[in-house]
Amino acid sequence: MKMGTVIRNIPRTPQQKLDQLRAFGTATVHEAIGRTGLMQPYMRPIAPALRTAGNAVTVLVHPGDNTMIHVAIEQCRPGDVLVVACSATCTDGMVGDLLVSSMIAHGVVGLILDVGCRDIVDLVEMGFPVWSRAISAKGTIKATLGQVNTPVVCAGALVNAGDVVIADDDGVVIVPFAQLDEAIAKSDQRIAKEASKRARLKAGELGIDIENMRPWLEQSGLVYYDTLEDAQR
Repeated sequence: MKMGTVIRNIPRTPQQKLDQLRAFGTATVHEAIGRTGLMQPYMRPIAPALRTAGNAVTVLVHPGDNTMIHVAIEQCRPGDVLVVACSATCTDGMVGDLLVSSMIAHGVVGLILDVGCRDIVDLVEMGFPVWSRAISAKGTIKATLGQVNTPVVCAGALVNAGDVVIADDDGVVIVPFAQLDEAIAKSDQRIAKEASKRARLKAGELGIDIENMRPWLEQSGLVYYDTLEDAQR
């Protein structure tokens, strides 16, 4: 697909489902969808306790150039998360408070940057959720066309426009649009299962008994000794 391509129409998920997935959190959803869709752990929030979920508007930029982020904001709708991938490794601060002000005006609820971010104090004061590869004061130019709403690979995860982005302190996970209902159902099941397990653990049961690990541990060669001297004999 040629550079300069902008796709206008993308699928979007109802807000109710976005709210459910945000409440589940990245760890639960990642496990529920088969441990897929997780971005690299270098993608960190700019402040603790940030949480968001929204429809992905994808952006492909080139190193040192934030042209297509400006272009992409026009395509954003309330409930969208802007997902910015780069054609090569770059840590320049491509987004600051000015661009975020524009995003907020268009209803964007989060920003995922596989590049750098700046004006961090201002962004934290604005309460806008951002996950980025780096923090850097280095600015950018506007000279190169990229793409908007085409498939991108952001921090190791494939993202299609309209996929759901879930991000919190544990990282960023992508749920393909076609898997949304399955992800919600399986996340619900995991939450119920974990609630039961949490109660048993708090009551003093051991994980190795709850998970019935003892037979496997014995078969694998786990041996208990009363003292270090016994083990060394």
